[in-house]
Amino acid sequence: MTKSKKKNYIKVIDEQFIVPYEKGEGIIKFEAWEYENQIIKYNMVYINKSVFPNDNGRAIGYDNSHNFHHKHYFGQITELDDFTNYQELVQRFKNDIKEFIKW
Repeated sequence: MTKSKKKNYIKVIDEQFIVPYEKGEGIIKFEAWEYENQIIKYNMVYINKSVFPNDNGRAIGYDNSHNFHHKHYFGQITELDDFTNYQELVQRFKNDIKEFIKW
């Protein structure tokens, strides 16, 4: 039996920001892993149990777990048919959370 080689993804982004109560409250997290200089795996999430108590407080998020790009929005999961790249998705995520956070 031949053992398959496991790809060695390197975590290149691991950030967490606490949003103070007066700015909207919650936690924003970004994580990304790359392989051969390409972002292969990612997730970004806005967690606020005051806004959405279900799904561990994940109000809005994007990730590509389960082998497809998708968005989490208040418990609903939608596949992203228009995914272009990670940087564009980060900008989309920031725009999505603007209504909840006072920058």
